[in-house]
Amino acid sequence: MSLTKCLLFALLAIVATASVSAERVRYDNYRMYKVNSENAQQLAVLKDLEGSSDSIMFLDGVHLVGADIQIVVAPHKVPDFLEIMGRSEIKYELQSRDVQKSLDEIDEKVAIKGRATKAYNWAQYYELDDTYVWLQTLAQENPGVVTLIEGGKTYQGRSILGVKITRGGAKKNGKEKPGIFLEAGIHAREWIAPAAATYIINQLLTSEVESIKELAENYTWYVLPHANPDGYVYTHTTDRMWRKTRTPYGSCFGADPNRNWGFHWNEVGASSSACSDTYAGPSAFSEIETLSLSKFIEGLKGKVQLYLSLHAYSQYLLYPYGHTADLPDNVADFEQVFNASIAAVNKRYGTKYTGGNIYDAIYPAAGASVDWAYGTQDVRMAFCYELRPSSKSYFTGFKLPAEQIVPASEELLDSILAMVTEVKSLGYFD
Repeated sequence: MSLTKCLLFALLAIVATASVSAERVRYDNYRMYKVNSENAQQLAVLKDLEGSSDSIMFLDGVHLVGADIQIVVAPHKVPDFLEIMGRSEIKYELQSRDVQKSLDEIDEKVAIKGRATKAYNWAQYYELDDTYVWLQTLAQENPGVVTLIEGGKTYQGRSILGVKITRGGAKKNGKEKPGIFLEAGIHAREWIAPAAATYIINQLLTSEVESIKELAENYTWYVLPHANPDGYVYTHTTDRMWRKTRTPYGSCFGADPNRNWGFHWNEVGASSSACSDTYAGPSAFSEIETLSLSKFIEGLKGKVQLYLSLHAYSQYLLYPYGHTADLPDNVADFEQVFNASIAAVNKRYGTKYTGGNIYDAIYPAAGASVDWAYGTQDVRMAFCYELRPSSKSYFTGFKLPAEQIVPASEELLDSILAMVTEVKSLGYFD
């Protein structure tokens, strides 16, 4: 049986078994606070609080003294939370008295299920199975150009589905084309990332813009829009703010799949508490999602020269490392590519990106996919995009309005075009 048919039957089975949906999580009367530690003692208090209860949700990692941290607190936990803040003299600021009301004001526009084939577009977000049907349709309609690929499996038995695009054939001038690998959606609630990945797929296949056609014809592309399918489904059925996988760990669920890769795992910037959003898991590659995807990527060793990971939000472009302030040995090349890429992202709409090496630009964070690709797979150019909106957009951060999908994706593709041009000029595709 073909891969397409096998995946289709598996998909139908999952849809059938998931027909009984869980009660949707709401955040009525939850409060959002912005806190800021002034010293190591206060930071330690916040670290202890993170993951201590599923009624206190940290939207930012607890890593650096002086960094703003957004925290969502359930109504019954507000007195305890304020007591801890007062006792430790930690400064806080109320951002919202009703998080659910603030979230409801944002129109994400999710497409009606089952209408994704010909009508698939970027004016709305899609559920997982509709995107998978669209990918399968692309493979059927573009034989020899689009190949359906399975990058791995999930805890709940779903496929990590993507496409390999070889427009104009796998070789050029008798040589294998250089490879570009793009994964998105490893954090479930970051919906703009998979949407942007599918936009790029569509542009590679349909655009008549000469520079995009060259991008499609001169490289072999591997694109996986959903690196965390179970989590993404859960954001649609149950909890829109879910980030992790869905592996059960005692009374809590999931590990952070972007802290679970086997490169300096759990050394810094991750949690050992299973209730934390940055839980690194009990061991490196404990999650079947990261383990199976890593095996797939290992099978491409030597074929991929540029690795891209799409996230949201904050408008950053990042490169290794996350586990240390030490810089890559080719940091001068990273900086050259970085400068060209953020200049390009700014041209169309004036969107400003910043960034640099992960450790210094945002915070220490070990066990990320980009670091693993660079550190173990000889992929000498590896970048993470944190897409729209800006870091100050607290409520539209993970819920970017659907009307921004296209502009966010257009400027991303502008940036990737400039990035690929610069990477090529430095000889990494030779």
